[in-house]
Amino acid sequence: MATRAQAAKEKVPALATERELRWPQRIRRRLPNGLEVVLVESHTIPKFNAQLIFRSGNALASREAPGLAEMTANVVRTGTASRSSRQIEEDLRTMGANLACSAGADSSAISFSGLTEFAGGLLALVADLAQGATFPADEFERERRQRIEELRIERTTPGFLAGERLRQVLFGAHPYSIAAPTEVQVESYRREQLVEFHRQNYVPDRALLIAVGDFASENMLQQIEKTFAQWAGSPPARPEFPAPTKATGRRVHLVHLPGTVQTQVLVGNLAITRRHPDWLPLTLANSIYGGAFNSRLVMNIREQKGYTYSPRSTVYPLREHGYLNIHAAVRNTVVAATLTEMFYELDRIRSVPVGEQELDDARSYLSGVFSLGLGTQDALAGQLATVYLNELPEDYLETYRQKVRALTAEDVLTAARKHFDSANAQIVIVGDREQVGEQAALFGPVETYDQQGNRL
Repeated sequence: MATRAQAAKEKVPALATERELRWPQRIRRRLPNGLEVVLVESHTIPKFNAQLIFRSGNALASREAPGLAEMTANVVRTGTASRSSRQIEEDLRTMGANLACSAGADSSAISFSGLTEFAGGLLALVADLAQGATFPADEFERERRQRIEELRIERTTPGFLAGERLRQVLFGAHPYSIAAPTEVQVESYRREQLVEFHRQNYVPDRALLIAVGDFASENMLQQIEKTFAQWAGSPPARPEFPAPTKATGRRVHLVHLPGTVQTQVLVGNLAITRRHPDWLPLTLANSIYGGAFNSRLVMNIREQKGYTYSPRSTVYPLREHGYLNIHAAVRNTVVAATLTEMFYELDRIRSVPVGEQELDDARSYLSGVFSLGLGTQDALAGQLATVYLNELPEDYLETYRQKVRALTAEDVLTAARKHFDSANAQIVIVGDREQVGEQAALFGPVETYDQQGNRL
């Protein structure tokens, strides 16, 4: 006799036909000073969301000072030649606007949003930050002290230590190996370095302005052209970075964190960027393996074994290279068992084609998540940034769901075999070596480090 749960499952109605996505009109222009502009009209609410993105991030600044782009972004909004920090905040409050600055490995950005009626004033403020930021000495010093305190906390956090070690292991001499600066490096920062990074890299030739909102595109374009007309400057030539060396054979990298009752486990290997023709098949393979909440990894070590609450795998696509990161936080006693299941599932998806039902579920998941990601102005701006920063085809978003739906079990198998490098995967374990050292040694030669990254 069927159980109640089985009976309920059988009564679940089939999914409705996927709705057609109606794409709003967008225009793309390059201004005489080199600034690239992408505008999309969205008239659902009387607001707009925008991002001014610079194709320069921490990787570009790594030879001078690791983390310099992030520090520059954090301080850039604290003053210009015509506005103090207090005035900037007052201007934002008056307009009811939001503004944030950030930086990652490959880019820096000023993100802003507000009511369309204040678009002129908000654009003027952003142009002021891009052209005339002054980096007041007291604001710089405050940010530097805060970053040092953050680093002290991060170096007690297993997740941070694991991610940092994996990046160092996979990328070697490439700047992508630097997940964060050290406290000593932040202590050595000088205000003049931020000024120079801003001068060289916050320039129109390396900038992309994306805006989505309740405006007429031609009117907004005219406003942008007028506001940024005096902005000038070209970036220096990009330096060449050494390609990461592909690892041969599994190795274990143990970060000793004394006294922990839980261990952070990571498995990873070099992968590909979004521009690679295998990107969509690999994304689908990862969704089946560990990238979704109903993935094989979750069903195995969460639902069946109870080793952890939220295991997951992610393929991170940076501009020049990508990498796979499989991670879970588990009890000290099941570190070896967890790694065994991670590799079991990794080898299974590389060996046997996925079934049609599992494949169809994964395609529906990717298509659905993609559609949800277009539901707000901010999300749509983010999707457009992905397209243009990665130089993807102009119709990438419009054809995404169609291309995902066309992927086959053979496509998944081929992508998994090429880019899930089980035999040469690198293993990072953050925990008490007295508790987990013997388990770690079952999976390969072990190198041990302290929390500061020094070998023990």
